[in-house]
Amino acid sequence: MPPAFQLVSEYQPAGDQPEAIDRLTDGLNKGKDNQVLLGVTGSGKTFTIANVIANVNRPALVLAHNKTLAAQLCSEFRSFFPNNVVDYFISYYDYYQPEAYIAARDIYIEKEAQINEEIERLRHHATRSLFLRKDVIIVASVSCIYGLGSPKAYYDSVVTVQLNQEFDRSVFLTTLHDLHYERNDIQLSPGCYRVRGEVIELFPSWDDATIRFEFFGDTIEAMSRCHPVSGDVINNLSEVSIFPATHYVVEDDLSPAIGRIKSELATRIEELNQQGFELEAKRLEKRTRYDIAMMRELGYCKGIENYSRVIENRAPGSPPDVLLDFFPDDFITIVDESHVTMPQVRGMYRGDRSRKESLVSHGFRLPSAFDNRPLTFEEFEHRKKQAIYVSATPGVYELGQCAWPDSVLEPSVSVAWQSPDVVEQVIRPTGLVDPVITIRPIQGQVSDLIEETRKRVAVNERVLVTTLTKKSSEELTNYLVNAGFKVRYLHSDIDAMERIDILHDLRAGVFDVLVGVNLLREGLDLPEVSLVAILDADKEGFLRNERSLIQTMGRAARNQNGSVILYADKITKSIQGAQRETERRRDKQLAYNKAHGIVPKTVTRKMGDIRDADREATQKEVQAVAEPDSKISVPELIQELTEKMEAAAEELNFEVAAGFRDQIEKLKEA
Repeated sequence: MPPAFQLVSEYQPAGDQPEAIDRLTDGLNKGKDNQVLLGVTGSGKTFTIANVIANVNRPALVLAHNKTLAAQLCSEFRSFFPNNVVDYFISYYDYYQPEAYIAARDIYIEKEAQINEEIERLRHHATRSLFLRKDVIIVASVSCIYGLGSPKAYYDSVVTVQLNQEFDRSVFLTTLHDLHYERNDIQLSPGCYRVRGEVIELFPSWDDATIRFEFFGDTIEAMSRCHPVSGDVINNLSEVSIFPATHYVVEDDLSPAIGRIKSELATRIEELNQQGFELEAKRLEKRTRYDIAMMRELGYCKGIENYSRVIENRAPGSPPDVLLDFFPDDFITIVDESHVTMPQVRGMYRGDRSRKESLVSHGFRLPSAFDNRPLTFEEFEHRKKQAIYVSATPGVYELGQCAWPDSVLEPSVSVAWQSPDVVEQVIRPTGLVDPVITIRPIQGQVSDLIEETRKRVAVNERVLVTTLTKKSSEELTNYLVNAGFKVRYLHSDIDAMERIDILHDLRAGVFDVLVGVNLLREGLDLPEVSLVAILDADKEGFLRNERSLIQTMGRAARNQNGSVILYADKITKSIQGAQRETERRRDKQLAYNKAHGIVPKTVTRKMGDIRDADREATQKEVQAVAEPDSKISVPELIQELTEKMEAAAEELNFEVAAGFRDQIEKLKEA
């Protein structure tokens, strides 16, 4: 019997959670391939999913659309499952510039990358956990659909040794070499081992401690896990499974692969010459023969991943092995914020293919480089097994995977509750309800907005206003300032550090009104905001479709006095759907509160508490590039952290970005 997931929480399921847990569990047990958890913000969706995982007792892949969200989810699941394995799998690059060729300007850009050793260790720990245990949750970004090497070759290479086992010492050293560990008797670092007399110390790929093997002749007399710096014994071991130092386990003899590369090269050169591309043919021959020479001499060359399909002797066009292939057959997939994550998964292959086409057609790479790629969307669908899509506003794809009654001609968020495969969760434990929606004419919208804003400012509440363009947001900001309000605007032209400060100052009351465009849709936790005003709400488009309207209106749902004003001269289909869905949720929430005697109350964490929580979720990521003993210079550290800060701000993770900003300021002071 595999180890059971043991959910630990001081809370019991409440509101919609018990029904959601039962329905999702029942759906998985009955073999449903696709279900949707449609849960409003603040309804405890992660807790619901944790209960479902515990109920079905199966390994789970939790897919997030960025590494910061993945870190937060990993932290939450670890708090729910302290006695089980919750691992973290994201891209191990701190910096990554892919190889590219810009034909219009005749510019070739070489690949540049810097690997984060700590994240690489966490990736190895994840695949190791999948081999050793069944009670495993892996929280991953979309990097999990990129090539990772063959799970069969990886797991077949694992060597298990036991205390007092007879093991020829020279054979043991050869075994470590075959597992791609390098001998380094001076500096012991991950992926290396050193030999000191009868003692062999290994720094495994998956751990932050070393393993010490003490031999007496050809007998392993003692095994212990040790601190990598002090050498102090942490605990003694009776058995150790040694996993490879790399996920890409290939034969040492590359001769067969080199033969296949030569054959492909000859064919491709002939094709290019026949098409009149002599320059490209010469370039390809020169580059490929140099790579072959490096592989013969060193067993490696720069960009060897572009030959992965040939080295692994896979069929042309075949998909690479990815993290999903390391899971057992009965795993489940949880797609968080699916309306963002699924389009991201869909776009990965197309983006990679577009970049490679330029490299291949201009003689920088062989056609086999196309197969060093992420999965296509169809390949991902085939591998994901049973899935639960989690979102407050599930996308067209997720809803399209569900069963629908004949009366529903066009699946959408506003009719999602009618599908037997869509499980609703609209009751918040805090009792907070969706905002009241009012529709008013566009004529005189600014004057009306001013009056409504005065009411909120008088009671120390905040206002969000969304416009359609950056220009209109700036003009409205100036107009409101002249009317006597404290106002700022927020859009993509504002740099990352200023955006962080703007959001912080809004919550702190430095100003009262924030004007924005698309950046107000999702990802902002602003409980002080009691009014969201949407100007020109009847102008159909991606900023005013049903899903965007629901997301934007949801920014007022964290305040007990939350309300929304839509300025529109006509009721569009999107407005109708968004209003109907929000009011339906609100009615259900009010009925629940009345039946249980709950009085909604705004829950406002202190500003410092929020920042501390987000810093904790991403602490390892920040420290990995900002440790004082880092081998790179302070200016390089500042540059890396600046890039991370800007990326977090672009993804609307402003409090997380603030953590990076503070780290940058400390480095500058030092």
